[in-house]
Amino acid sequence: MEDKYKIIISYIQDLSVEIASPEALVTIRNTIPDYKMTVGLKSKPLKKKMIEVLTTLSYENPNKKIDKGIFQIKYATVIDILDPQINKTELEKIVLCDTPTKIYPELEQKFLTILRESGLPNLQFEKKIDFEELYKKRLS
Repeated sequence: MEDKYKIIISYIQDLSVEIASPEALVTIRNTIPDYKMTVGLKSKPLKKKMIEVLTTLSYENPNKKIDKGIFQIKYATVIDILDPQINKTELEKIVLCDTPTKIYPELEQKFLTILRESGLPNLQFEKKIDFEELYKKRLS
C-alpha cells in the first residue's frame, strides 16, 4: 500500500516525563521490569486528502501502590492519501497498521533516548509493538 499514501511529516506533539522525587527515581529503577508499554492510535482528517495519525506510547507500572513515574510520548504523523479511489478498508489499514509500523522504529528510538536521559540509562523495551498483529486482532 506504499503507493496509496505518503508520509508528509512526523513530529513529537506532546511529551510527558514525570518523576516526583529522587526517591521515586530509585523506586522506578528498581521496579522497571514491572513497567509495560501501551499504545494508542487516533486519527483526524485534515484538508486536501491528508490525515493526522497520532501514535501514543505510554510506559507505566501497572502497580498503583508504589511510587512510579509517568512516561508518555504523542507522535503525530501527517499522511497524504495519493489514491483518490481508496476504499474504507484500505484506508483503515493505512491508519491503524501501515503508518504506525513505518514510523515505530524512529518513535521508539526517540522515546528510549528521552527516558535514558531522564534517569533510566540502561532501559531497553522488552518487545516491539507489532501493529500488524494488533490490526488483525481488531478485525477478528
